[in-house]
Amino acid sequence: MGLDFSVVPKFLDIILLGVLWTIGITAGAAILSFFGGIFFAVIALYTHWIIRLPFRLFEWLFMGTPLLLQLFLIYFGLVQVGIDLPAFVAGVIGLGLHFAVYNSELIQTAIVAVDRGQMEAARTLGLSRGQALRKVVVPQAVRDVIPPIGNNMIALLKDSALVSVIGVSELTLSAQRAIGRTYRPFEFYVVAAAFYYVINLGMEWVLRRIERRIQAAR
Repeated sequence: MGLDFSVVPKFLDIILLGVLWTIGITAGAAILSFFGGIFFAVIALYTHWIIRLPFRLFEWLFMGTPLLLQLFLIYFGLVQVGIDLPAFVAGVIGLGLHFAVYNSELIQTAIVAVDRGQMEAARTLGLSRGQALRKVVVPQAVRDVIPPIGNNMIALLKDSALVSVIGVSELTLSAQRAIGRTYRPFEFYVVAAAFYYVINLGMEWVLRRIERRIQAAR
């Protein structure tokens, strides 16, 4: 049986819907991972050890276990304690928290690298510790880690395919459904790969624009 891409247009609506779900879950998880990473970094560096300890345990859980297991735990496990999340929400939370932990490590390093005089100068001007962090220290640190955080966002896009196992009809699962009706795996997996590549190019373009704006603002 040879290749036959003529079957693809008949299922293009399913594939495009999967593309929209992929973009949606990637965008939601990326936002959560970015702001979650900042929040976790501040907790790790500026809170009492009693507060830091649960965070370290949380960090260990998300860095030391597979992402797939984390998605199962959030989607299937939380039901047992009365928390029944929609698959899309569970996917966003799982991906977002997973990458927030890695972003936190990057942001912590960047915060430590900011000149301590910046904090002292801000406090001298009358800013509280929290205001100095929010308005002076954290913005400088975040600017320095945009490129590696951008790399994490690209990895997040690729890992978004894992949410198919909890029933989110993203691009990979949409391709599998088309395959189940046509028995044409090569054609639809190639089409899915092409769409992932296009989305990846779009994300890289956005990240480059952000980096150029940051460089111009310095």
